[in-house]
Amino acid sequence: MAEAVVSIVLEGLSKLIIQELKSLVRVGGKVLSAQTQLQIMQAYLKDADARQGRNEVIRIWVASVRDAAYDLDDIIETFVLKVASKRKASVLTRFTGLFINGVNLHRIGSDIEKITTEISLLSSIMQSFKLDQTRESGGDTFFQRQKERRIAYPHIVDPHVVGLARGTEELATLLIEKNGPRVVSIWGMGGLGKTTLAKQVYHHGDIKRHFDCFAWVCISQQCQAREVLKEILTKLISPTNEQRQEIADLGKDQIAEWLWNTQRERRCLVVIDDIWTRDAWRSLEAGFPMNEETESRILLTTRNKEVASCADKNGFLFEPRSLNDDESWELFEKIAMFGEDTNSKIYEQKKELGTKMLQHCKGLPLAITVLAGLLARKETIDEWDMVHKNVYEYIRRGIDLGPDYKDEGYEGVSWLLELSYDNLPYYLKLCFLYLAHFPEDCEIPVSTLTKLWMAEGFISSAAVEVMEDVSYMCLSELVGRCMVQVGKHGSSKKIKTCHLHDLMRDLCILKAKEGNFLRTINYSASLEIKQTPNGRVRRLAIHLDKMFEAYCLGRDENYGYVRSLLYFVQVDPYYYCYWNSKELRSLLRDFTLLRVLKFEEMNVSKSKLPGEIGNLVHLRFLSVKNSLIEAVPSSIAKLVCLQTLDLRSRYLRMKIPNQNLFSKMEKLRHIYLPSRYSGREKRLLFAIEAVNLHTVVNIGIQASSDLDDFVKLTNLRKLGVMIFDGGEKKEKGTNIIFKHLHSLSVDSRLSGLLMPRNINIVLSCPNIYKLKLLGEIAELPEELLCLTNLTKLTLSGFGNLKDDHIKVLEKLPSLRMLFASFGKFPAHLVCSEGGFPFLEFLSLDFVEEFKEWKVEKGAMRSLCRLHIEHCLDLEAVPDGLQYITTLKELTIKGMRSEFCSRLGEGGKDFYKIQHVQSVIITNISPNRPG
Repeated sequence: MAEAVVSIVLEGLSKLIIQELKSLVRVGGKVLSAQTQLQIMQAYLKDADARQGRNEVIRIWVASVRDAAYDLDDIIETFVLKVASKRKASVLTRFTGLFINGVNLHRIGSDIEKITTEISLLSSIMQSFKLDQTRESGGDTFFQRQKERRIAYPHIVDPHVVGLARGTEELATLLIEKNGPRVVSIWGMGGLGKTTLAKQVYHHGDIKRHFDCFAWVCISQQCQAREVLKEILTKLISPTNEQRQEIADLGKDQIAEWLWNTQRERRCLVVIDDIWTRDAWRSLEAGFPMNEETESRILLTTRNKEVASCADKNGFLFEPRSLNDDESWELFEKIAMFGEDTNSKIYEQKKELGTKMLQHCKGLPLAITVLAGLLARKETIDEWDMVHKNVYEYIRRGIDLGPDYKDEGYEGVSWLLELSYDNLPYYLKLCFLYLAHFPEDCEIPVSTLTKLWMAEGFISSAAVEVMEDVSYMCLSELVGRCMVQVGKHGSSKKIKTCHLHDLMRDLCILKAKEGNFLRTINYSASLEIKQTPNGRVRRLAIHLDKMFEAYCLGRDENYGYVRSLLYFVQVDPYYYCYWNSKELRSLLRDFTLLRVLKFEEMNVSKSKLPGEIGNLVHLRFLSVKNSLIEAVPSSIAKLVCLQTLDLRSRYLRMKIPNQNLFSKMEKLRHIYLPSRYSGREKRLLFAIEAVNLHTVVNIGIQASSDLDDFVKLTNLRKLGVMIFDGGEKKEKGTNIIFKHLHSLSVDSRLSGLLMPRNINIVLSCPNIYKLKLLGEIAELPEELLCLTNLTKLTLSGFGNLKDDHIKVLEKLPSLRMLFASFGKFPAHLVCSEGGFPFLEFLSLDFVEEFKEWKVEKGAMRSLCRLHIEHCLDLEAVPDGLQYITTLKELTIKGMRSEFCSRLGEGGKDFYKIQHVQSVIITNISPNRPG
């Protein structure tokens, strides 16, 4: 991780503020000297990082380099803070020596000189490690041993295989199809069973009969292209002694040509197992006739989705699934309890313990195999219970834990998963480790995560790239490398939430701890600290799992350099963690170098955010979302580095002091205002130069023409406006076209305005994917059909929708999700043939007055999920539902008993839903009286 820290610090040194710092007398040269020393060491740190786990001296050296880089960053930021305290204007965008006195200048020069000397000493020590020779010669025996352990021999077939039969048949069929894909790739995280599945396919009877010759090669992380191509050729042609000698004398290009021709002339199956990078494939692809008609095929296994796509854009990508509970137990029992002669009581006790331990494997075959292999050597219930008490360590290490177990090496799951971590570029290592902040089993909002990465300085982008896009690409790459798992997708198919596999999270926490990247504090009701920091701390995650009264982290010197402070409240939302004014002011005074403050779901004394918040001049991310705060102090205007500000609250009306509060925040990119704030009629002004503003939520306007104030904010992607009573103000419409806007919300419930009077706002956003309209709707004009990208539409509080409105909705060309709530439909609702052609999810909540519903044949032909809740006037599910063969899920909630009884087997409407895989009926309401 030292490589990542040094890289981030060096990038910070190139920023404008540090460039100006260098110009100061007696300081600039010392900064440049430290920068140069770090740049020299940066080239060697990747190798040193990889070797530190087995060399204590290198481990200490790497930690020292990391801390020296952090110290340099701390000194410069502390100095800037002192300068900031003497300025009234925006000191972090430019400053001169006017306020810098000789004492401060001498002190920073002395501190930087001390660190430069330390870095120079570390640089000279580095030469003794001979890292460059190791990298060039490939002579490190550890890497050689690691490579040998990863080789999979195709003739050795795993005797314990569960859950792969269907995948084996599917892949075997694809490989022998005449016009099938040229490359079939098996992609997934380490330990998921990719190689095991490939072996099953390799030995499949149809495969053996179809192909003439076979080759299986295992690729190391340092791919030697000539040797790999030579090995494949040798296995395919079974050469004579003379041919072996000829091949030995050939260069890479000649071997590649021979291999190419062999695959054109014969039906060959080549299995390339465990290939890591696009460069590795590109070094090999000259040996494969990818652009010619041939019956030869490639079966490839990889942890990196990008590699599979690179090998063949038209190839087939298969991701093995994790084992379910029954399959996990079947595999576990085969290994741990195979052939065991025991009585039923002992068997049941072992099954109970085994089932509990399997929860930690989360269906990962390697983890199950490691655990079961250990328990197969343990006979008594006490021995099984001991493993159960330390199950993570046993799975991770795969050994019997003793006093010196750390010296026995990686024999379990950890070493295999750690290979994926070691293979990450430095910027992805930091992004991955940041996930250790979040609580176990937490579904992490991608929108929040990517903003946190940006605030931390992990994300850099070229002039043509948008930081948000780069940040999302980093997440996508972690998903593609099987380090992070996808939770939910949004309406535009982008990743909405993500999480870590339990064992990957275990690795993440371990690496974060080893690199002093993060400290986590868990508080119970008794305020007991279960894990306390040691050494200088730069990131703190506070997990609060029970209601408590405010505490103070104390004046510990280790906390003086904290850059990120994230609170996670894991209690019922109606309970809060209470902060009194004194403790909160203390926190805001002591943590002056903070870049990130996530302070959500908190109960604050006097419901006010203290004025000391203005001390945090380095803050890039501030969220007080859903905290009990009624007022924001004017000192928040000092936070001129803010990128993200989240003031949303579903509980209280918030007072925002004046319209110019955000006018100096030139770096602002995302602002979320509370849905209810006093002074709504005050038009809040943003910094004129905040041209990168991407998100503005809950901004109050009188009419769409007020958006003309946003003339420079043409990069907006998400906009939420609340229209309040404009009196006699005439609606003119806005002259701006927001061509980058993807998400729009218009709330006119408090204005008395009807659509289409505020339709001008919608039509000024031609490329939106998501649209939410809250309030009365008089008309839905045909002009809405120009929204060709609209995939998600939410209507709430809409009064009466007419038949003509429904006709417009049916024709929206890309609509996939429709949510309608708290409104009225026509009494006889008809969905026309061909209407809603791409709609996948329809949700109707508290919709009144429509009694009969008919779906004509050919309507809603893509519908997968239907949700009906508290539509108490509706008499039955729609006629024609039986024709929608795509429907997989029907949820009925809060509907009348007579409605629900028609859906049961033998009921009047059962024939309409009998093809639906999942029907859920809950919270049945009583029938109408009489």
